[in-house]
Amino acid sequence: MSSAFVESWLVPLNWGILIYFLLINSFYALLLVSAAWEIRRHVLTIKGESRWKLLSSRVVPSITVLAPANNEASTIAESVRALLGLYYPNLEVVVINDGSSDQTMEVLQREFDLIPIHSIFNRRLETRPIRQLYRSQSHPSLLVADKEKGGKADALNAGLNLATGDLVCAIDADTMIEPDALQRMVRPFLTGFDVVAAGGTIRVVNGSSVVRGRVVKCRVAPRPLAGMQHVEYLRAFLFGRLGWNSLGGNMIISGAFGLFKRQAVMAVGGYTRATVAEDMEIVVKIRRLGYEQNNVQRIEFIPDPVAWTEVPESLLNLGRQRDRWHRGLANVLWRHRGLLLNRRYGVLGLVVYPYFVFVELLAPLVEAIGLVSVGIGLLFDAVDMSFAILFFCVAYGFGLVMTIATVVLDEVIYHRSETLRDRVMLLGWALLEPIGYRQCTVYWRLRGLLKFFQGRTDWGVMDRRGFTRPPAEARSHSRT
Repeated sequence: MSSAFVESWLVPLNWGILIYFLLINSFYALLLVSAAWEIRRHVLTIKGESRWKLLSSRVVPSITVLAPANNEASTIAESVRALLGLYYPNLEVVVINDGSSDQTMEVLQREFDLIPIHSIFNRRLETRPIRQLYRSQSHPSLLVADKEKGGKADALNAGLNLATGDLVCAIDADTMIEPDALQRMVRPFLTGFDVVAAGGTIRVVNGSSVVRGRVVKCRVAPRPLAGMQHVEYLRAFLFGRLGWNSLGGNMIISGAFGLFKRQAVMAVGGYTRATVAEDMEIVVKIRRLGYEQNNVQRIEFIPDPVAWTEVPESLLNLGRQRDRWHRGLANVLWRHRGLLLNRRYGVLGLVVYPYFVFVELLAPLVEAIGLVSVGIGLLFDAVDMSFAILFFCVAYGFGLVMTIATVVLDEVIYHRSETLRDRVMLLGWALLEPIGYRQCTVYWRLRGLLKFFQGRTDWGVMDRRGFTRPPAEARSHSRT
């Protein structure tokens, strides 16, 4: 293969990929500006408000928290304690044990003094059978359903059948919600009648100290994989999702922490079982139905309600997670392909959906082609080193600037890092993320795309380490 032949097709390809990354980064910059504006507006709006007045109000909407659990024995007790300790009136907690094969059910029975009750409820959504319902004697607001395994979407639908709240908060069982998070999350439902769902920020708990379901000392994870995910989560939520509030609304609310009008979820038939991205699917279904009924409703992202989650600390588990996420993304986009550039669906069809197709879905494929083509070009002397440097600056350098800007924005507004060491470590992980870690995620997402075309719908096994034990000073503090 001659250098001239390689150059004839490689140079135009590389320039095309370079322009693609320039366009993506320009849109990222727009998202960042939008996110900064949204944070400023949010901070000014809530300044001086007293959320504590909600605690004595009889008119606030009731909330049912749905926590599906499958093999969560190592984290379930801490998570449920955190849910039961939420500062919100009219709160019901429904834990759905989805056919766990470990000690999840035994832990729940031991920790929360469960007794069996009659399984009588309105089964509006079809689910796998519920074997037994339990009520906690120590916490009457806690209901536990032990059911046959049917997957997360099936468990959430079972929870919806049992729920009595006006709003439902869907979380993962390995998630810990901050005590005042629901007070913050419910705000858009009180101020806007057209809001049907809201999402909050997910932060990484790895490395932090946890006492009885509460993060008492926030620390940046010292291990590389968890540390780089810490940075990744900040970027995804604080400018990725927040930025969409002003640019057309989100198309996804994290399954780890989202609040919905129960009737809106029931109106679209609940969660879809034939996908591994039920969190994104439910949002798209709700938004799509709104446009079809000429009743366009808003999906809000709110930056300060925080939930904490344990992220994978092994390449095997992380790879399975990202593989599944990308398969789910591809599945939902394919199921709703009629939205693409369809004027009937307004900004959802003309802006939001195309972004998720051409950026979120196809970016790893374009990035992989770009890396390979630049490597071949250097090998055959078809591209010079200056172009290769320009390519890597555009592909990774601008993204690094966005990441650091997000980290700084978070520190300026929310001051989550408690020590100088944590701030330095966070910036360090931000600098290291594009080297190695980013390329691994490209590979995992491509693998997920391939599995989507193969029709794979399995979740894969995820091993949990459990929440970090508190240091001596935190234990001492918890006893005072």
